[in-house]
This record gives sequence, structure tokens and C-alpha cells, in this order.
Amino acid sequence: MPFLTIERDGAILTATMNQPETRNALTGNTAVQEFLQLCADVRKDAGVKAVILTGSGPIFSSGGNVKDMKRFFDDALTPDLIREEYRQGIQQIPLALYELDVPVICAVNGPAIGAGLDLTCMCDIRIASETASFAESFVRVGIVPGDGGAWLLPRAVGMAKAAEMAFTGEAITAQEALACGLVSRVVPPDQLLPTARALAEKIAANPGAVMRMTKRLLREGQGSTLSTLLELSAGYQAIAHKTQDHREAVTAFIEKRAPRFQ
Repeated sequence: MPFLTIERDGAILTATMNQPETRNALTGNTAVQEFLQLCADVRKDAGVKAVILTGSGPIFSSGGNVKDMKRFFDDALTPDLIREEYRQGIQQIPLALYELDVPVICAVNGPAIGAGLDLTCMCDIRIASETASFAESFVRVGIVPGDGGAWLLPRAVGMAKAAEMAFTGEAITAQEALACGLVSRVVPPDQLLPTARALAEKIAANPGAVMRMTKRLLREGQGSTLSTLLELSAGYQAIAHKTQDHREAVTAFIEKRAPRFQ
């Protein structure tokens, strides 16, 4: 069975991690390759305007497969080999998913642990079920966040809260995640996917090309100076003004009707 189950409905693509027997672990399987393929396919398909990421079963994702970590006890696996495995393995997910131009909504159906939590931080919007919980728990198994969590989590919750979570490894509830800004909504379990779907439909109602440029600006703004971002914004705006969707939006506004985007 593939790790990801992909469903397409119009401009919205839903990707479900579908290995509940391993708690949707991200290592020891084909998860990395499938995430990379998903991102590559979405980048090439201008018809996709929003992606929903969720998990099957009671767990969103347990992150790394702890049982699989026993193989690192082998002296043949030197630190150099392990470092390269991370580089070519799980670290490829944040490089692909975080940089994806299409907006990604994470529907967190249950516990998001370790790399599972960091996976949610690679997405743009996080909606949590009341049964969800979140833990940056690497320290509890004697390792560090190897998948970019030390960069991702502080940008989601602030440095102080990220440090508290990373240094203790303790889990926080969905309501605590809402309070610190990790998620934007907490909903009953049966409303999780409908809520994510309704939000995706609102996003998908907008022009796809402009949406992708808008996300790129938000991403670039986190690491660039204001003057650099303004320069990039000017270039993107020049492109946007010449799109058919912009022409349609302005015309529809003047004619007091709903726009019909291509």
C-alpha cells in the first residue's frame, strides 16, 4: 500500500497519510519519495489551487519510526553515513513541502509527534481536531530535531514556546496549540475535514497563479529584508497586472458581478 492516498476534487487535492499500523511514521517506508512526488506533481499542475494534508486512523503522525532507529546501533553506520541519510531522506520533505507554491492546509486528526509535528509546521494553515496533540519530542529519545524543526517551530509559535516544547519534549493539547498560535482552529473530530474542505474551497475560488505568487511572497518575507521583498513584490505585481484573471476581477468588480476566473 502507498503511504499517501491522493484524492482530487476539482482544484483541491487531499493527501492522506495511510499507514495507521505504523502510526503514519515518516521513516522506514516510502513516505519521503511519495511526498517528493506529490510536490513535484502539484508544482506542474496549474489546476491545483489548494492541498489538504491529513492522516488516517487515530494518529496524525508519530514522526520517525523509533523501532527503525535501532539500526543506527550498528557500528557500520558511521556518523557521516547517518548525516547523509538525513540529507537525502527526511530532510527532503521540508525542502519540497515548505517551498511548495500552492497553499497547504494541515488537518491534524490526532497526535502529531516529533517529525509529525514538524510536518504540520511545513504547511501554511493548521486546523486541529479536539483529539489532536503536539510534541517536539526528539529529546525524549535522545536525538535532536533532524528534519528542520528547530527552524520551523519557532516561526510557528515563537522562540520561547518552541524552546519549552523542544527542551521538555512534553505534548500540548489542541487548545494549548490554539492559544500559542500553532493552529488557527480547533474543531470536533467529525468537523475536521469538512472545515478544511470549506477553507480550501475559499482559497481555490481565487486566481491560482496569483495565489502561488502570494504564497511565495509570504515565504520570502520570512528571510529577506523589506527592500528585497518590495523589489520581488514589484516584479510579481507587474506579472499579475497582465493576467487574464486580474482583468476579469477588475471588470467583474466594476460590473458588480461575481468574477469567472480561468
